[in-house]
Amino acid sequence: MNTRPANPNDVSLIYSFLKKKAEFDRNIGAFQGILSVTEEKIQKTLFGEIPFSYVLFVENFCNEIGFALYHFRYSSFSGQPSIWIDDLYIDEEQRSQGAGILLMNKLAQIARLNDCSHLAWNADVRNIRGLNFYNKIGAKITKQDENRYFLMWIP
Repeated sequence: MNTRPANPNDVSLIYSFLKKKAEFDRNIGAFQGILSVTEEKIQKTLFGEIPFSYVLFVENFCNEIGFALYHFRYSSFSGQPSIWIDDLYIDEEQRSQGAGILLMNKLAQIARLNDCSHLAWNADVRNIRGLNFYNKIGAKITKQDENRYFLMWIP
């Protein structure tokens, strides 16, 4: 298994993973909306003049089995960036085989290279398997609202 950054030729693949992630979220009750992303929007916002987010894929035998979509945030109070993870998804049949930790370790490496203070994200309280994974890597819950936890990891 290895990770690789997405490139402009991956727009359709990114779109397919976003649809899978939305379906996963629907199944646990975390998303009831309509997915309004399109391949055109992905092309423009991830691979345009100013990329607003980045995508990492995890591959197994040259097949993409998961992805992470993330972007940098900046704290004027600390004078440091951090990474916000919008999406982390592994195909169901590939879970618990190391792909998630591989993505998180790559994100941690990117964070260190860019002097980030931490990685942060939120997870739905009904995503028990995901929460167990985050606990295993040492992520800490920093806040909870009705249906989600806000997590932070300082690798």
